[in-house]
Order: sequence, then structure tokens, then C-alpha cells
Amino acid sequence: MSLSSHLQELKKKHQSLSDSVEVLQRSPATDDLEIAKLKKKKLMIKEEITRLSAH
Repeated sequence: MSLSSHLQELKKKHQSLSDSVEVLQRSPATDDLEIAKLKKKKLMIKEEITRLSAH
């Protein structure tokens, strides 16, 4: 997998997580721990995107 395609996949995953977090935050019966896990995963992906983009 090339670097650019890997970055594209990471960006798609990041956007998908963003969408999931947004939907969960709107739901009244949301588990805060689940949202925190998704946000942490989203941050890890964002950091990897930043790291790979810097090269």
C-alpha cells in the first residue's frame, strides 16, 4: 500500500469515527466510556496522519 493510499484510508477512518462520536453524543442513552474510547482512537489516527504527512 502506498503512503498516499494509506493516508486516505486513515482519513476515512478518522471521519467515520467523527461521525460515530457525533451520533453517540446526540443520543440520550449514550455510554460516556464508549465515546471516550472512540475519541481516543480518533486522536491516535489523527496523530498517525500528522506523523506520516510530515515525511
